[in-house]
Order: sequence, then C-alpha cells, then structure tokens
Amino acid sequence: MTPLWPWSRRKDVPAEEGNTVSGAGPVSEPDVKRLPPEQLSSLGSVSAATYGTAAGRDIAGSALGAGSVVANFHLPAVAAPVTWPLCVGALPLLASSFQPRPVLRAIIDEARSTGEDVVLAQVLSGGGGVGKSQFAASYAHDAIRAGTDLVLWASATEIQQVVALFAHTARLVQAPGALGQDVEADARAFLGWLAVTRRRWLVVLDDVTDPAGLAPWWPGVHSGQGWVLVTSRLQDGRLTAQGRRKIDVDVYTSEEAVAYLNDRLTADSLPHLLDGAQEQLAHELGFLPLALGHAVAYLINQQMTCADYLKLLRDRERSLDEVLPEWADAENYGRQVTAALLLSRAGAEAASPRGLALPVLQLTALLDPAGQPAALWGSSAVLSYLAGLDTDEHRIPVPVSESQVRESLLALHRYALITHDLQSTGQEVRIHALTARAVQEATPHALQSLLARTAADALFEIWPDGPSPDREFSAVLLANTVTLTRHPGRYLWESETHEVLFHAGRTMVSSGLFQSALSYWKLLLTVTEEKRGPEHADTLNARTSLASTYNLLGQYSEAQLLQEQVLADRIRMYGGDDPDTHTSRAYLAVTYSHLGDYETALRLEEQVLAARIRTVGDEHSDTHWAWANLAVTYNQLGRHTDALPLCEQVLAARLLRDPPEQDPDTHLARSNLAATYRELGRHDEALSLCEQVLAAYTEIHGEDHPDTYLARANLAGAHHHLGHHHAAALLEEQVLTGRIRLLGSDHPDTHRARANLAVTYNKLGRHHDALPLAEQVLAARIRLLGDDHPHTTRARDVLASTHRLLDASDTEA
Repeated sequence: MTPLWPWSRRKDVPAEEGNTVSGAGPVSEPDVKRLPPEQLSSLGSVSAATYGTAAGRDIAGSALGAGSVVANFHLPAVAAPVTWPLCVGALPLLASSFQPRPVLRAIIDEARSTGEDVVLAQVLSGGGGVGKSQFAASYAHDAIRAGTDLVLWASATEIQQVVALFAHTARLVQAPGALGQDVEADARAFLGWLAVTRRRWLVVLDDVTDPAGLAPWWPGVHSGQGWVLVTSRLQDGRLTAQGRRKIDVDVYTSEEAVAYLNDRLTADSLPHLLDGAQEQLAHELGFLPLALGHAVAYLINQQMTCADYLKLLRDRERSLDEVLPEWADAENYGRQVTAALLLSRAGAEAASPRGLALPVLQLTALLDPAGQPAALWGSSAVLSYLAGLDTDEHRIPVPVSESQVRESLLALHRYALITHDLQSTGQEVRIHALTARAVQEATPHALQSLLARTAADALFEIWPDGPSPDREFSAVLLANTVTLTRHPGRYLWESETHEVLFHAGRTMVSSGLFQSALSYWKLLLTVTEEKRGPEHADTLNARTSLASTYNLLGQYSEAQLLQEQVLADRIRMYGGDDPDTHTSRAYLAVTYSHLGDYETALRLEEQVLAARIRTVGDEHSDTHWAWANLAVTYNQLGRHTDALPLCEQVLAARLLRDPPEQDPDTHLARSNLAATYRELGRHDEALSLCEQVLAAYTEIHGEDHPDTYLARANLAGAHHHLGHHHAAALLEEQVLTGRIRLLGSDHPDTHRARANLAVTYNKLGRHHDALPLAEQVLAARIRLLGDDHPHTTRARDVLASTHRLLDASDTEA
C-alpha cells in the first residue's frame, strides 16, 4: 500500500538502468532546475509542433496556458546523470490564506490509501472556481517538500500540451526510447518509464476537458511508486474508468469561507474591514473560493468593509463583472468570475440535443439555486416554451420531448454548470447562485419576461391542488416561487399578476408557515400596489390575505385596520351588494369576534348570510361558510341551540363533496359541531367527532401542523368534559410544546394552550404546576387584548380559582 504524504526523501535509489540512449544524451543543464525542493522552479510546456527542431537552444520556463510561447531544445552530445528531484511544468503558487479544507483532504487521502497494485489516480471534479486546481497544487507542493523525485504539472485543456510535456519529461528523466525525434513516441516512453520506475512521482493533469483524447495518455503504475491527480469540471464516466476514483470538490464550508476572509484581511493588516458581516458576505458569494478571492482583493484595494461590499454585491443594478472585476484577480486565476463560471457553456450546448442546453440553463437560473423539482422540466409549460423558440440564438425543432430536456440537463451537469441529482427528491436540479446570476446577466432582456412567466406557469402546473401531504415538495415549490418574486424585473406582475403568486401565499398559510406567509404577503402587497395601483383587485386581494395572516398570528388590531380599509374600498368601487364586498364583511366579522366584539361580528355575519342566500342560494359553498361563521359567533354568545342546526347543515353539505375525507373544510365543520355538542352537554358525541378530526388532520397535514394541534386541543377538551383529565393533560402538554415551537411563546393560541393546561392541572390537583401557567396567561391577555376582553376575564377567573385551590390544599396539609 502506498504511504500518504509526506513522502520521505529517498537517498538509496540507484541511477536508472538504461538511462543512456544510443545516439542521444540527456538534455543540458539549463533544461530543468536542480535545486533543493524549497527552491525548485516550474518548467513550461513544450509545443509539439516545434519539439526537437531547433538545435542550439535551451528550454526556457514559461507559464502554461493559451498564448504561451515555448522555446525548443537541442540534444547535447554528452550524457550526464539525472540530478533528482525534478519539478516540471508551471506549478501554481498557493493562494494567500490558502484554506487546507481538512474534510476534503481526508477524503482524498483515504482514496489514495485504498489503492494497491492498480493505478493510483483521483479525479477532483467540480464547477468553475471551487478550488480544484489550488487543492491539487497544495498536494504538489507537499510532494516537493517531501522530496518526491518527480512532480509534473500539466495543463490538460489541450491534449497536445499534455503529450508535448510528457515527451519533454521523458528526455529529462532519460526514459528508454526517448530519442527526441517523435513527440508521441517520446510521450509513450515516458508513460513506460512511469509504469516501472522505482522513483517516487506525482503527475497532475489540470483541467481535463477531453476524456476521449486523453485516453491513450493516462499514466499507469505497476510498482506502486506513483500517483496521478486530475482536475476537471466534467462529470464524465470516462474519467473514472480503469480504477480511477472521482472526488467531488464543492465550495468552501461556511467556516472555511469566513476563515479565509478573516485570515486574508488580517494578514494585510486590515482587520478594521472585518465588521461582523463576513458570514453574510460569504453566503451571498455562495462560499465560492474564486469569488471570495476577488471580493477580498476588492475590499483591500477600495478599503471597503464587508458590510459595505455586501450592499454593493446585492445591488442588482450592478453586474457581477463590476463587483467582481478582472483587476481583483489577485491570485492570477486568469479569468473573471463570470467567465470562469460559464466557461463550459459552449461544450454543454454542443453536447445537448439541438442546442437546448442554453434555454434550459436560462430557466434554471431564474429559479431557486438550492433545488428545483424534476417534474418542472416535464411540464407542458416548459416543453411548449422550448418548442416555440425560433430565433437566431435558438434553433430548436418542434416539438421538444421530455427526454430531450433531460438530456440537456445531463449535458449541463456533465459540464458542471448545474447539478442534476436524482437522489435529491424534489430538488433534483441545482445551480450555484453566482452561476445563476451570471446566466441572468447574459440573457437578452427581451427573453427574460417570457422565461420568468414560463417558470411560473410550470410551477403552477405541477403544484398540487389543496393541502398537500408532501410538505417537503410544497416547500420546494414555495422556495422557487419566492426566488422568482425577487427578480428585479418583477416580470410576474406584467400584464397581469401571475396566479402562482397568490397560490404560493395560500400554501404557506395552509402549511402553517404563518411568519413566512406574513413576510410574503407584505412583499406581494408592496409590489402589487406599485405595479397595479392601490385600488386594483389584485391589491385588495393581497391586502385581504395579509390581514388574514395577521389574524392567524393573533395580531387582531393590525388585521382589523386592513380589513376595514378593504371593505371601504370595495363598497366605494363595487357597491355594497357585490359578492367580494360580502366576503370582506365576513373576514372583518371574524376579526371582530377575535377582538371579543361578538355583537358587531353577529350583525355583519347576519348581513352576509342573508346576501348569500339571496344571491347564490342555499347550495353554494359561500352560503355554507356564512352558516359556519354565524354558528361560531352564536356559540361565543352562548346561543348554542341556535348554533346547532347551522353546524349540522354545514356538515351535511360538506359531506356531499367528493371525496369528503380529503376536504379540510369537512373536518372543520366536524370540529364546530363537536364544540356545539360539548356546550350542550353531548360529550360522547363530541369526543367521537374530535377523534375523527384528529385522525384526518394527522393524515392530511402530519403530526406537526397548527391544524393538527388544534384538533388535538379539541380532543383534549372533550376528554376534559368527560372527566378524563389524565388523557386531557397528555394531549394539552403536546399542544403547548408544539405551539411554542411553531407559533412562538406569545401567540394567542399558545396562551390558550397554557390556559387549558392550567385548568386540567387544577383538576388533577397539580395546583403548583397550574399557577405559573395561569399567571402567564393573564399577563399576556391584558397586554394583548386589554382588561375588558372576555378572554381576559376568563383568565382572571382561572388564576383566582388556582389561588383558592392552592390555599385550600395548603390548609389541608
């Protein structure tokens, strides 16, 4: 088994047998630096076109890469022994504040340690700018320090460069058969020497772009003395043939990125630029090493703090090339960030069926970088868009098939522009945020609106109707929609507000994500007012949804202000008898009920019910909602016998829906009827209904949803009234814990859970446990609802009762 770095210096290796070749000697002394490892210099590439043609010249070191000029060499007549160690090729220097990335290093070392008699070769694979070459360079520098006999660094973007450098190195090491007359013959001689030599060696092939062309030139080893390290953007199975192992190189971790910023600025004596925004800045740059390097150079040159640069970076009026400019390439990467990120775009286009890769990439760039569902790429919206493209830039046939789109995604994945991972269910397609931004900036403005609306159409198409039991999938759809809303073009508000925007907000609410929904509706209302005007129907709908979310969060006064504004606008614009006006009255009535103004709520609900029966009849769902709301208010006013027939009517109507068991409104009707039964003393019937509702909500929403906790609380209440206090306490403790986690400690529903648990603890004689709960509830209700609210009065009664019970138990003791 080959040992890991560092390799110890070898002083007992004899001169290679067969080093002297008939008719030729070794290259002259200037061909390669023979210095102690710490002083070794790199040697440039050798052009195959000029190899061995100009006698009388020595090789000059030059940088590898496009446009480099390489001198020729001659064959001296006198042989001289090779002086080891040798370093060949333009080995990059390590970046300032280079991060050792111990987790990645451990993976690479483990891969090397498992190699035995087969080729020891690892392929570092990853997108542009993730630090593949730098990490390979760190191993090369380690090898030099360890006294490795030969370290060769070859730029592998062009196969000719690799072959020429192999041929040149064959002459340096005096490989048998290297005559200096045929480049490929000498390169093969070098490969043969690598396979049998007892010398320690490392060959790095940097940035492989053509696995097929490289196939004949892979170094092999039979003696266990060598190691091949490869870097490539490609995700190509040919790179991992013949025992080679692929190791994925990703961006920095958050800790590594922040450490880089701290180390780099501190080393430049600029710690005052570290103002606490390093983690945010690293996150905004997607932890991409290349971008972080450019950003730090910008900070240093402009004497700008991390927070100020973060503002600059977030300004979408500025392009990436402005905030990560070419002059900030302090580590001599050689390309601007945008160019590095999109370098392989042409290859992906050529590899995809009929050029589909570019429009697919443009769509991907508009959506959530963290993950996009595979179903989106088979939607009719996407397929129709791709089929309809017919411009100079996109020559795509009609129709486009789902398999062609998948081939294009795989081509983009192969060229490291996206990640296509079928194991990440619901988030199969991912893209780096900076790559997405670079693609957006390169996309013609005329296409951007159509792309955005196509993406929105596709999301809406694959979004399940009604509450989805797959909360993770819903979360992915929400994240992608939110990403679309943040696009500076605001394209989803052009011509008309896209329906997916409202659908996303409703899904947040139905998923119990009330705080997220609040932020979302605020944004939607702001943009809709700006794009549509304050009195547009879309603006009124957004304002109504924001008010309803305030209600769900227990912020009733904020909800009231918005709903009164919406009702006044609708009356002025559409009249008092418009259906939407009655809907606004119904929402406002619910808020008055929350505020304890049951009489005002009753007046509004009776108006709504009369209007619904007159305009749409008894069978309409709007009428059923009006019955249900009026029944709740009757119960709050103690008019339980009036509430009962309404609750029974609503449940009977909703049971006619298909299928009723998957309809949340049906289960809400059961809950309301159970509450009425309980008030009328019909506790066994109430318990049965509550058990049905809890089972249904658990199946629909899962265990950890606000509606499921409400059903659990109602079941606890039914047990409480039947004297099953231990069962009630167990359920109420679960409810309190869940509501604190989901809704927060100060939500009205959380205080209601505390109040219920305090009452149950008192029933169980646990008065000391009930007291702090009762005190918390009263203080919160005075603060949130005021002294005169019915809930405050009830909380005061519970606390007084708890004190009396405590005094009585202390007296008995």
